[in-house]
Amino acid sequence: MTTDTTGTAARDGELRRGGTADSPFVRACRREPGPHTPVWFMRQAGRSLPEYREIRANVGMLESCRRPELVTEITLQPVRRHGVDAAILFSDIVVPVAAAGVDLDIVAGTGPVVAEPVRTAADVERIRPIGRDEVSYVDEAVRLLVAELGDTPLIGFAGAPFTLASYLVEGGPSRTHAKTKALMYGQPQVWHALCARLAEVTLAFLRVQVDAGVSAVQLFDSWAGALSEADYRRYVLPHSTSVLTGLADAGVPRIHFGVGTAELLGAMGEAGADVVGVDWRTPLDVATRRIGPDKAVQGNLDPTVLLAPWPVVEAEVRRILAQGRAAPGHVFNLGHGVLPETDPDVLTRVVALVHEVSARPTE
Repeated sequence: MTTDTTGTAARDGELRRGGTADSPFVRACRREPGPHTPVWFMRQAGRSLPEYREIRANVGMLESCRRPELVTEITLQPVRRHGVDAAILFSDIVVPVAAAGVDLDIVAGTGPVVAEPVRTAADVERIRPIGRDEVSYVDEAVRLLVAELGDTPLIGFAGAPFTLASYLVEGGPSRTHAKTKALMYGQPQVWHALCARLAEVTLAFLRVQVDAGVSAVQLFDSWAGALSEADYRRYVLPHSTSVLTGLADAGVPRIHFGVGTAELLGAMGEAGADVVGVDWRTPLDVATRRIGPDKAVQGNLDPTVLLAPWPVVEAEVRRILAQGRAAPGHVFNLGHGVLPETDPDVLTRVVALVHEVSARPTE
């Protein structure tokens, strides 16, 4: 197993990233002015694209994530088609936990399914540390993509400890997170040990991506909105903070995103990210007041709006751009992922509209 926590490789990667440091996306993340508001879409790599469905035919999700050439092609597809301002690595949040020895599969139509859910301290101990050797396919894919993308930034990503823990404790997706909360409240020592172990795995996974050359990282906490602010601060915030602050020397912007997190935005802003993603339920100007003036925001078009007639889509895009002006930096995105039934041409039109409406005069 190989690990690198010194930040040296990351700083070397800064040289490899070349012109991405001056890209509209990275500039917005750093709250610097740029030629236009940058735009990319969560789950843009796949989902709605016919070329994605074709290339993924008869290849399982986990297997797809472990083939560097396939990852490269899928990641590039939306960049070619839509002209987005950033690519996001095609992967899945459970890839690092599978590499850490957890027996799981990603079942079509269901999501991650864990063979033996984690419920005890002994279960936690079976989750192994990971390094570059355990996810060498990710390292290779990032290096291939950086070479292909040139000045277009590549975003690396990972799941946050709470969301990963929820999958592992529940054994799969859950609407109530009842078993997760039962462990959290009933066995807090086991809970914190689990989240601390997952934070170590997540940080190592992101380090591999940074060292290979990604220009930014996003930490997804998809299920954090199931918690009260008090519970988030007690049971989740310390572990997300250890991941995000663990990348403080990495030289890349850090994005933190969750769903249903309107009441958690202030706390999430304290976790150490440079950018806080906002789902569609909270206007960006309101979110900015909750998060504070020292963070950029990302979001937040409702993904279902893309299924509406174009005049509706256009009006909503313009509204979000107007509200985003209240933030010191704004990355246009959806409030969650692209829905599979979305017309790809609408995404392309949204990118063009965002660029046109937000264009700023150059000096």
